[in-house]
Amino acid sequence: MCERRGSSTPRFWEIDYVRGVAVVMMVIFHAAFDMAYFGIVDLGVHAGLWRALAVCTASLFLLLVGISLTLSGARAQKTLNRRDFVLKYLRRGAGIMGLGFLLTLLTLIMVPKEPILFGILHLIGLSVILSPLYIRYTWVNIFAGLAAIVTGWGIGGIPGPSCLLWLGVHPPGFASLDYTPVFPWFGAVLLGVWLGHLLYPGGQQRSGLSVPHLPGRDVLCYAGRHSLVIYLLHQPVIILIITLLWSPAGIFPL
Repeated sequence: MCERRGSSTPRFWEIDYVRGVAVVMMVIFHAAFDMAYFGIVDLGVHAGLWRALAVCTASLFLLLVGISLTLSGARAQKTLNRRDFVLKYLRRGAGIMGLGFLLTLLTLIMVPKEPILFGILHLIGLSVILSPLYIRYTWVNIFAGLAAIVTGWGIGGIPGPSCLLWLGVHPPGFASLDYTPVFPWFGAVLLGVWLGHLLYPGGQQRSGLSVPHLPGRDVLCYAGRHSLVIYLLHQPVIILIITLLWSPAGIFPL
């Protein structure tokens, strides 16, 4: 366990580390996606191993959201009354959803044919807002999480109005650069809460849980602690690099 500098709230380095691994996976996939999107090289990012990488990356991020909610919830319950507890997660979730809607606005302007109407930030924000309803449960969440995943598989191919996009139902021909609806993806958050209770009961590392020293610990922990900032900035950086490298060939005329 490592301490956050200037804070009495402990952090578990292994969670930051795994989140840092997810950040690296995200950057690799989005670099490949952008290369294909701009017609530089077709890597087949919508199928096969690339598609598996995208699904694993999103799943890992959402599992960690659930684990982190378990930890923060266990600590907040010790110091906050019920009203303040609910307001804490309402404010935090609303802030994340606000960033999601900012991406919605930007993509509606820049890529109107594939806007991000309900992406991973929208889902995380909603999950945080609703978290006081479910983060205190352990085994209930594994069954609810699996049910959400199965439901998502069941309704994924059902056409419906745009107002149901957030649930996983969408009109024919719908396209988005990032689509992470409640079903099935909220299931990963619920499974993360279940896992968090198992590994960190009461917000403390389970007795006897030993985490070995892993390569690149400091760098990946740093990336994990700043994953939101990296998420917001990495795409403009990747696109800038691609532009600088390939604009002389006429792919991105300046």
